[in-house]
Amino acid sequence: MGKEIKDNTVDLSKLRDEIDSIDTSIQELISKRAGIASFVAKTKAKSKSGGAFYRPEREAQVLRAVKKRNQGPLKDETLVRLFREIMSACLAQQKPLNIAYLGPAGTFSEMATYKYFGHSVSAMPVTSIDNVFSEVEAGIADFGIVPVENSTEGAVNNTLDMFLSSPLKICGELDLPIHHNLMSKTKDINKITTIFSHRQSLAQCRGWLKENMPHAECIAVSSNAEAAKRAQYTEHSAAIAGESAAHMYGLELHHKEIEDRTDNSTRFIVIGKQILTTSGDDKTSLMVAAKDQPGALFHILQPMNDCGVSMTRIESRPSKKGKWDYVFFIDVDGHSEDENLAQSLRQLERITTQLKVLGSYPKSVT
Repeated sequence: MGKEIKDNTVDLSKLRDEIDSIDTSIQELISKRAGIASFVAKTKAKSKSGGAFYRPEREAQVLRAVKKRNQGPLKDETLVRLFREIMSACLAQQKPLNIAYLGPAGTFSEMATYKYFGHSVSAMPVTSIDNVFSEVEAGIADFGIVPVENSTEGAVNNTLDMFLSSPLKICGELDLPIHHNLMSKTKDINKITTIFSHRQSLAQCRGWLKENMPHAECIAVSSNAEAAKRAQYTEHSAAIAGESAAHMYGLELHHKEIEDRTDNSTRFIVIGKQILTTSGDDKTSLMVAAKDQPGALFHILQPMNDCGVSMTRIESRPSKKGKWDYVFFIDVDGHSEDENLAQSLRQLERITTQLKVLGSYPKSVT
């Protein structure tokens, strides 16, 4: 028995020595990568043509390569997260990116910010989606991140409407699984009379609330983190928010994952001033205004069909220019420089009153 313990100890010691050796190699390689990244950044800064400080399309290519090389045992998502943090730290050597998001701290938008950009950025919470756009337009933030659609409740209209006047481009996207939790200072759930949350979150938990909290008044606020803040100071109240908000605002989690659909997720988009080159697996977002005539939508979609362009999403919104005047927001596969998509865009220009390419950007890599 004693010999077995001794042999196991020797084996474990060897394995630990091997892990230590691997850790040393990993650290040396990360430092070498950081040095090269720093040199690239300095070279760009000195060049006459300059160069973008951060290239989302290049990052997407790196992360896709990570997934392609992965043979386990770690999951793709785990390795993507690790490499994203390495790239985030390397980039921050020169200057951390300033990222505007819908605050306060503890929102799903903050979670999306760190998941997309890594934790070596300077995250800037603002009070509204409008302010995310204005911070980026003014150059105070390098990029912004905003929700654009939810798998349960559909489009986030405020985000779409901002593109009616904003010159900003879409530079990236992220699909974030959304889990809602009921939290409160009140120990007894039966004493809760008011529930605060964002209106989208209330809608995503509609069935659960009807069945479990029919007596409580639901009040929509600007964000889930704001709901948690209110629940912190309002007697007999609760909030629906992400789990991190409960820890941040000192609330007790009463029920976890109360969303009506287990596959509930929100798509976020990254907004900035850059026009991106192709990454090899892209999506393009368009805003199209049609002539007021029978079959207007058919005429918009026909060039895409003729050119073999695959449409993945379409939404209509009032144009704000006149009564019953609408624009269409359309997502398609491919980059605007791809031959088939470029051809369909040339045809669309001839038959529409307005055509705006909101951005060609890498598809979500998770």
